[in-house]
Amino acid sequence: MKAIVCEQIDQLKLVEQKEPELLPGTALVRIRRIGICGTDLHAYKGNQPFFSYPRVLGHELAGTVEQADNAQDAVKAGDQVSIIPYMHCGECIACRYGKTNCCTDMKVLGVHIDGGMREQIVVPLTHLLVTNDLTLDQTAVLEPLSIGAHAVRRAELRAGETVLVIGSGPIGLGVMAFAKHRGARVIAMDIQDERLAFCKRWAKVDETVNALQGAKERLAELTDGEYPTVVFDATGNARSMQDAFGFVAHGGKLVYVGLVKADISFHDPEFHKREMTLLGSRNATIEDFAAVQEAVRSGSIDVESFITHRVPFTEMISEFESWLKPESKVIKAMVEL
Repeated sequence: MKAIVCEQIDQLKLVEQKEPELLPGTALVRIRRIGICGTDLHAYKGNQPFFSYPRVLGHELAGTVEQADNAQDAVKAGDQVSIIPYMHCGECIACRYGKTNCCTDMKVLGVHIDGGMREQIVVPLTHLLVTNDLTLDQTAVLEPLSIGAHAVRRAELRAGETVLVIGSGPIGLGVMAFAKHRGARVIAMDIQDERLAFCKRWAKVDETVNALQGAKERLAELTDGEYPTVVFDATGNARSMQDAFGFVAHGGKLVYVGLVKADISFHDPEFHKREMTLLGSRNATIEDFAAVQEAVRSGSIDVESFITHRVPFTEMISEFESWLKPESKVIKAMVEL
């Protein structure tokens, strides 16, 4: 079978691999869609923590089951599935408390272990979500949208709160969409006006702020000087993540959804004065996937306009570098098999 391997920084290669074998408690899935994520782009450029080379990328996946070792037929041949790419141990303290998204021995497809940028993959049945009621495109974007949904759930967001989401990439857009779904007033912040316009159209945010144009003053104006009660940073940018401390209301929360390969520091008196809560939000759980599946099924989430670029699997390598450039205006690129 064909696979695309990130052999080292700035190098992708189309290779032939042996077809995977069905194991007890697993399913053999033929990959049909691969969403391209910031994680893939960062790994390609050498900026992804927890990463080693060579690696088959790809963790935003949709496919069809070819074989399943499943006595109960909960997942059967012919089913369309989304793959939950977070392989947890099931035994550590996080797993025992239901926080499988931050397992102490986490192995994420396409990061710690080989992912789905190939024609076939074998996956534990526990990590498949049947999506016969969705399209392949909708199925493939469940994973990135679930990260946003998980962050909103982790923040215990209440209807009527004023929320700031910094960063309008796919993850930030997912946070915006599910914050709106919870009934929050949502402000989007980015450095690109075109991206902010997309936030208005797609996520239906209430206000936008350009981070380079007096952001703190504008936030004060929009909140009568009180600032947002919950701030999500989905940039993966150390400067932005540090600056975000200054945007949180007294008694409010700051949620780091993005990941950066750096140290973050803050001024402790300001942190204590506000009795601020600082949260990390990592990955998602099957409950988040199910919630997103229902939102997509109901039409609350517009997947069609979320996907802005498409390419066949065999042509992906030639297009990949261009997706790193702002002028390409990529929101979500989708690889088709």
